[in-house]
Amino acid sequence: MPKKNVFISLFASVQLAIFLLFILAATSIIGTIIPQNNIPDFYIHRYGARTAHFFQLLNITDMYNSWWFLTLLGLFSLNLIVCSLERLPHVLRMIRRNILSLTPKQVRSFPMQRAITLDAAPDVAIERVRALFTHQGWSPKTADKDGETLLAAEKGGWSRLGVYVVHGSILIILIGAAIGSSTVAEKILHQPTFAYKGSIMLPEGQATNHVIAFKRGTHIDLGFHLHCDDFSIEYYANGMPKTYRSAVSILEQGKVVRKGAIEVNHPLTYKGVTFYQSSYQPYQQYRVVLQRQQDGLETKDIVTTAQEVNWPQGGVSYGIVNRESRGEVTGRLKIWFSDGKGDPSIFWVQTGQEALVKRSDTTYRLVIDQLYATGLQATKDPGVGLVYGGCVLMLAGLYVAFFLSHRRLFALIRPDGQGCRIFFAGDANKNRIGFEKKFSEFINKLEH
Repeated sequence: MPKKNVFISLFASVQLAIFLLFILAATSIIGTIIPQNNIPDFYIHRYGARTAHFFQLLNITDMYNSWWFLTLLGLFSLNLIVCSLERLPHVLRMIRRNILSLTPKQVRSFPMQRAITLDAAPDVAIERVRALFTHQGWSPKTADKDGETLLAAEKGGWSRLGVYVVHGSILIILIGAAIGSSTVAEKILHQPTFAYKGSIMLPEGQATNHVIAFKRGTHIDLGFHLHCDDFSIEYYANGMPKTYRSAVSILEQGKVVRKGAIEVNHPLTYKGVTFYQSSYQPYQQYRVVLQRQQDGLETKDIVTTAQEVNWPQGGVSYGIVNRESRGEVTGRLKIWFSDGKGDPSIFWVQTGQEALVKRSDTTYRLVIDQLYATGLQATKDPGVGLVYGGCVLMLAGLYVAFFLSHRRLFALIRPDGQGCRIFFAGDANKNRIGFEKKFSEFINKLEH
């Protein structure tokens, strides 16, 4: 007998698969506990300089794109492939095996067996057993075996492939993860724009055509412009953010090709790039909309505190002289307002709410909003379709592997005096207890 290849013996080992799964699970826990893709100062401040340097050496701060984690995934994939190729031929032979090729001795060795005597001629007994097989949903085949008649049928032989469907789905998921890895895109494909994760801090009213790649800090071109049209935020009564939303436009060659909104758990995808709402940054600048109601004349400005703003067309000057804030978020603003006729108006206005400024001969409508920058995470993952497809395939494979079984049913009929002796045998590779119950019910129908 030829000696088995050492490489195949190693990678066909179930023990190796369990070991690799344990290592992958342990490292994944580490990657979950330690925040990923933050700036170096974050890790120095939280863990200290030495630990942060150790994290950097092992690339733990971007663990799922690190060379060693991808190597573990590669070894696990190789293990799955070799295991499957090593065992699959035997399973295929079992599925393709002619069920009538079994001898009476082999049939009598099956774990489920029962013998009955039927008061009928052999031909009649064979037809009754065949009818019972057919009525119960089995498709029997018949052969003569050493003076006995063998009726044999099987169901679900293909269910033995369920575990290999699961193996294949895992490989598809891993391939999809590798395709979507920024490390693979940059260091193997040498195309950083093929797959990446980055961030944008985009002020209201501005546009960008690039994102900042996580960790590397390099600019990655989007291939289009993303414009922040508006940012809105709602707060709870205690001042904590309740929800925030970015209204954006996508521009190509200076033209708007799409408008949309980005909210927490409601991303926006365009040309394979998905934008997630991740943060925001309030600025100490304010967007002012001032309208003279008499004739509808309007002006819009971006202003800061302690700045006098002139509106020559409307004959008005105004400014922000004070503010009430909670942290960086402004709640109220104190406004100085003059149209050169009488004493200036001084009043408080809530940010985002309309205020009417009544002067001697007209009324002005004033709305002031605090300016924000929206923090977005941008992800381009061309392998995500494979990952989702692999997950669906895995569910199908798990269902087949755990809930379906390969069942075989046999009947050996031989003359016995004035009647026939019928020996029934059966087997199932899974859920044998359930099949034993059906096996008994099957025979009882013949007896009664």
